[in-house]
Amino acid sequence: MISPNQDSKRRQIIEAARVLLARDGLAGCTARAIADASPLTKSAIHYYFDDIDEIIDLAMTAHVNATLGALREVARRHSDPGQQLRAVVQAYLDTFADKPYAAFLWFEYWIAAGRRETTDTVDRMLGDVRTLLAGLLADAGADNPGQTARTLLSWLLGSVVQQHIHPLPAAAIQAEIDRFITSLVVPSRRAD
Repeated sequence: MISPNQDSKRRQIIEAARVLLARDGLAGCTARAIADASPLTKSAIHYYFDDIDEIIDLAMTAHVNATLGALREVARRHSDPGQQLRAVVQAYLDTFADKPYAAFLWFEYWIAAGRRETTDTVDRMLGDVRTLLAGLLADAGADNPGQTARTLLSWLLGSVVQQHIHPLPAAAIQAEIDRFITSLVVPSRRAD
């Protein structure tokens, strides 16, 4: 069992890592850099955590949780389910447009986790995002919200990459969001 003091120290380490990741990426998030960014020593960091990957996983989870909290807040500002969904999708894309380094960090982290064959944390993170999207899609009337959330998340990830390579103007992105969301929530019509 972890004491309140130990928990506080662990949270300090995770927060320092979170700041370093956002600023310097994975390469800049070392035990030495975390010690320099926190009130703790490098040996204390090794005392509280098994390895740097554990710290990075927890810091990245904290980033995702903060992003999900912000997206939920965006959804709460709208009463119409369709508007909630559109606003959350727009806010998701805006997050990466406003903080381009964040997109590189996410992909860098996911690739590193894949290379070390420890994708459980990544899977949980993506699952949390899909769960949020599935709830919004269900409220908006989408068929099979779980699968549709997976499709929407794939589209969002692809759009983040495309916006960094070939950015579209805000109006074009909004039109694309509207077309895509409409295709997800309007049941397809079959010819009788």
